[in-house]
Amino acid sequence: MGKSKKIQVANNKKARFDYFILETYEAGMVLTGTEIKSIRNGKVSIKESYARIENGEIYICGMHISPYEQGNINNVDPLRTRKLLLHKKEINKIEDVLKQQGLTIVPLSMYINEDGRAKLNLGIARGKKLYDKRDTIAKKDADRKMDRAFKKDMR
Repeated sequence: MGKSKKIQVANNKKARFDYFILETYEAGMVLTGTEIKSIRNGKVSIKESYARIENGEIYICGMHISPYEQGNINNVDPLRTRKLLLHKKEINKIEDVLKQQGLTIVPLSMYINEDGRAKLNLGIARGKKLYDKRDTIAKKDADRKMDRAFKKDMR
Protein backbone atom coordinates (compact mmCIF):
# COMPACT_ATOMS: atom_id res chain seq x y z
CA MET A 1 0.00 0.00 0.00
CA GLY A 2 1.16 3.56 -0.75
CA LYS A 3 1.53 6.32 1.76
CA SER A 4 -1.61 8.40 2.26
CA LYS A 5 -1.49 11.94 0.91
CA LYS A 6 -1.52 14.66 3.56
CA ILE A 7 -1.48 18.41 3.00
CA GLN A 8 -0.08 20.24 6.01
CA VAL A 9 -1.91 23.49 6.74
CA ALA A 10 -0.45 24.46 10.15
CA ASN A 11 2.63 23.60 12.15
CA ASN A 12 3.55 24.41 15.75
CA LYS A 13 7.37 24.61 15.73
CA LYS A 14 7.41 26.27 19.15
CA ALA A 15 5.80 23.21 20.75
CA ARG A 16 8.79 21.02 19.92
CA PHE A 17 11.13 23.73 21.23
CA ASP A 18 9.24 24.33 24.51
CA TYR A 19 8.27 20.72 25.29
CA PHE A 20 9.57 17.16 25.26
CA ILE A 21 7.00 15.23 23.20
CA LEU A 22 6.37 11.88 24.88
CA GLU A 23 3.51 10.49 22.77
CA THR A 24 1.48 11.61 19.75
CA TYR A 25 -2.14 11.10 18.75
CA GLU A 26 -4.15 11.91 15.63
CA ALA A 27 -7.54 13.48 16.24
CA GLY A 28 -10.40 14.60 14.04
CA MET A 29 -12.31 17.81 14.77
CA VAL A 30 -15.92 18.91 14.87
CA LEU A 31 -16.03 21.89 12.49
CA THR A 32 -18.58 23.98 10.64
CA GLY A 33 -18.62 24.25 6.83
CA THR A 34 -17.05 27.72 6.72
CA GLU A 35 -14.31 26.63 9.15
CA ILE A 36 -13.16 23.73 6.98
CA LYS A 37 -13.11 26.05 3.95
CA SER A 38 -10.86 28.49 5.82
CA ILE A 39 -8.59 25.61 6.92
CA ARG A 40 -8.27 24.43 3.30
CA ASN A 41 -7.19 27.99 2.43
CA GLY A 42 -4.53 27.78 5.16
CA LYS A 43 -6.17 30.42 7.39
CA VAL A 44 -5.52 28.63 10.67
CA SER A 45 -3.09 29.10 13.55
CA ILE A 46 -2.38 26.55 16.30
CA LYS A 47 0.53 28.38 17.95
CA GLU A 48 -1.37 29.61 21.02
CA SER A 49 -3.67 26.60 21.37
CA TYR A 50 -3.86 23.80 23.91
CA ALA A 51 -6.15 20.85 24.58
CA ARG A 52 -8.02 19.89 27.72
CA ILE A 53 -10.21 17.01 28.86
CA GLU A 54 -13.66 17.75 30.27
CA ASN A 55 -16.33 15.18 31.18
CA GLY A 56 -14.56 12.41 29.27
CA GLU A 57 -14.30 14.48 26.07
CA ILE A 58 -11.32 16.36 24.68
CA TYR A 59 -11.48 19.97 23.45
CA ILE A 60 -9.03 22.34 21.76
CA CYS A 61 -8.91 25.93 22.98
CA GLY A 62 -7.21 28.96 21.49
CA MET A 63 -6.98 27.62 17.93
CA HIS A 64 -7.65 30.52 15.54
CA ILE A 65 -9.52 29.79 12.32
CA SER A 66 -10.07 33.02 10.36
CA PRO A 67 -13.63 33.67 9.17
CA TYR A 68 -14.23 32.51 5.60
CA GLU A 69 -14.24 35.49 3.20
CA GLN A 70 -17.25 34.31 1.19
CA GLY A 71 -19.03 33.19 4.38
CA ASN A 72 -21.97 35.15 5.70
CA ILE A 73 -23.98 34.55 8.86
CA ASN A 74 -22.58 30.99 8.96
CA ASN A 75 -19.18 32.26 10.14
CA VAL A 76 -18.54 31.46 13.81
CA ASP A 77 -16.21 32.86 16.47
CA PRO A 78 -12.61 32.32 15.24
CA LEU A 79 -11.38 31.33 18.73
CA ARG A 80 -14.26 29.12 19.83
CA THR A 81 -13.58 25.88 21.70
CA ARG A 82 -13.82 22.88 19.35
CA LYS A 83 -14.42 19.25 20.19
CA LEU A 84 -11.78 16.73 19.12
CA LEU A 85 -12.65 13.23 18.00
CA LEU A 86 -10.71 10.41 19.64
CA HIS A 87 -11.71 6.94 20.77
CA LYS A 88 -12.86 6.68 24.38
CA LYS A 89 -9.92 4.34 25.19
CA GLU A 90 -7.46 6.93 23.87
CA ILE A 91 -9.06 9.74 25.88
CA ASN A 92 -8.97 7.62 29.05
CA LYS A 93 -5.33 6.73 28.42
CA ILE A 94 -4.42 10.40 27.89
CA GLU A 95 -6.32 11.37 31.04
CA ASP A 96 -4.40 8.78 33.09
CA VAL A 97 -1.07 10.00 31.70
CA LEU A 98 -1.96 13.65 32.38
CA LYS A 99 -2.47 12.90 36.06
CA GLN A 100 1.33 12.78 36.25
CA GLN A 101 2.71 16.12 37.29
CA GLY A 102 3.86 18.59 34.65
CA LEU A 103 2.28 17.00 31.55
CA THR A 104 0.02 18.76 29.05
CA ILE A 105 -1.57 18.23 25.63
CA VAL A 106 -0.23 20.45 22.85
CA PRO A 107 -1.17 20.51 19.16
CA LEU A 108 1.83 19.79 16.93
CA SER A 109 0.45 20.11 13.42
CA MET A 110 -2.75 20.19 11.39
CA TYR A 111 -3.24 18.64 7.98
CA ILE A 112 -5.93 17.63 5.53
CA ASN A 113 -5.91 13.95 4.59
CA GLU A 114 -6.85 12.47 1.21
CA ASP A 115 -10.54 12.24 2.25
CA GLY A 116 -10.61 16.03 2.70
CA ARG A 117 -10.90 15.78 6.49
CA ALA A 118 -8.90 18.03 8.78
CA LYS A 119 -6.79 16.15 11.32
CA LEU A 120 -4.80 17.44 14.26
CA ASN A 121 -1.63 15.85 15.63
CA LEU A 122 -1.59 16.14 19.42
CA GLY A 123 1.39 15.51 21.64
CA ILE A 124 1.55 14.55 25.31
CA ALA A 125 4.30 16.87 26.45
CA ARG A 126 6.48 17.75 29.42
CA GLY A 127 7.77 21.32 29.63
CA LYS A 128 11.46 21.94 29.05
CA LYS A 129 13.57 23.88 31.51
CA LEU A 130 15.69 26.79 30.30
CA TYR A 131 18.88 24.72 30.23
CA ASP A 132 17.12 22.07 28.09
CA LYS A 133 16.17 24.77 25.58
CA ARG A 134 19.79 25.98 25.52
CA ASP A 135 20.92 22.40 24.84
CA THR A 136 18.46 22.19 21.94
CA ILE A 137 19.78 25.44 20.43
CA ALA A 138 23.41 24.31 20.89
CA LYS A 139 22.68 20.95 19.21
CA LYS A 140 20.99 22.65 16.23
CA ASP A 141 23.95 25.03 15.85
CA ALA A 142 26.43 22.14 15.97
CA ASP A 143 24.42 20.20 13.37
CA ARG A 144 24.33 23.26 11.09
CA LYS A 145 28.10 23.75 11.39
CA MET A 146 28.73 20.07 10.60
CA ASP A 147 26.44 20.26 7.55
CA ARG A 148 28.21 23.39 6.29
CA ALA A 149 31.63 21.80 6.76
CA PHE A 150 30.47 18.61 5.01
CA LYS A 151 29.06 20.58 2.06
CA LYS A 152 32.26 22.63 1.84
CA ASP A 153 34.36 19.42 1.71
CA MET A 154 32.13 17.99 -1.02
CA ARG A 155 32.95 20.87 -3.42
